[in-house]
Amino acid sequence: MAETKTIIELNQVAVRFTQKDQIVDAVQDVSLEIKQGDVYGIIGYSGAGKSTLVRVINLLQRPTAGQVIVNHKNLLQLTPKQLRVERKNIGMIFQHFNLLNSRTVFGNVDFPLMDSKLTSTERQQKVNKLLKLVGLSDKADNYPSQLSGGQKQRVAIARALANDPEILISDEATSALDPETTTEILNLLGYLNQSLGITIVIITHEMDAIKQVCNHVAVMDQGKIVEKGSLLDIFGQPQHALTKKFVDSSTQLGPALKEIKKSQILPANAQNLIELNYLGDVTEEPIVVELYKKFNVEANILFSNIEQLQGTTVGIMLLALNGSANDVQKALAYLNQLNVNVKQINLAEIEAN
Repeated sequence: MAETKTIIELNQVAVRFTQKDQIVDAVQDVSLEIKQGDVYGIIGYSGAGKSTLVRVINLLQRPTAGQVIVNHKNLLQLTPKQLRVERKNIGMIFQHFNLLNSRTVFGNVDFPLMDSKLTSTERQQKVNKLLKLVGLSDKADNYPSQLSGGQKQRVAIARALANDPEILISDEATSALDPETTTEILNLLGYLNQSLGITIVIITHEMDAIKQVCNHVAVMDQGKIVEKGSLLDIFGQPQHALTKKFVDSSTQLGPALKEIKKSQILPANAQNLIELNYLGDVTEEPIVVELYKKFNVEANILFSNIEQLQGTTVGIMLLALNGSANDVQKALAYLNQLNVNVKQINLAEIEAN
């Protein structure tokens, strides 16, 4: 089986701005590889540099340093005319849709095709096909003001696909949408990835969006990528504190810890409160039962979040262990043998608010 080719390669990219006589390093020494056909998520809080980074991919933002290679072409070495051609291979959708209010839905999707070599009939057929693809065939004659937020984003997606790009960039494209509509748009992006083989790069500050559709993830903070890997690695074994914070926000572990501390279920200096992270078929009941049967250690489940990501069970549990110190140590060693990541939790270190 042939190896999937790299379609986007960023090598030691840096972007430096000067604002009000101050130097801002928006992106610092970022290297990234995205394979053809992947759905790659870049997550970070506001100001992390993720939107600046993604604008480097099609040189809407020229980097201060580094290489930008798309489809094995170094974009920084292209003439303006060559760059315009290459940009047609990269569609973009944005948070605020950027539709033309004076044009109908059909007119918005048709707009990128105006300078194409297609005949009027071919353009009409293509626009109708794209509107059908995003589920808006019945809205062709409507204007953006007559659409919901989700419908506007579907129009923006259809428009971004007009030139048959190999790459689609979603820059916070679901941030202005309600949760149900966000799910619908992410499902649509996943469908487009599967049906068209299009490579998708998703910029977001929401881990729920990442886990719904992405295969690989990069976490950004203060212009740098602090962690990257497969979705399962990031979710199952986060290494950086910021990554852990994002994962906890999605699983609701953070709020659960605060509630446990607030309710004083355990004393603040409890030594046997542990967090378990695991991948695969380790389920709640066998762990609890086995710890008691093998080591005479009672394990009370204070919190649990188990979900399926890419067909693999990913679980997080908080257990309060009760037993002799020797038995608890044996129980912890047993958990480690199961390839369960065990972390001791100190409630005193949990922020109350």
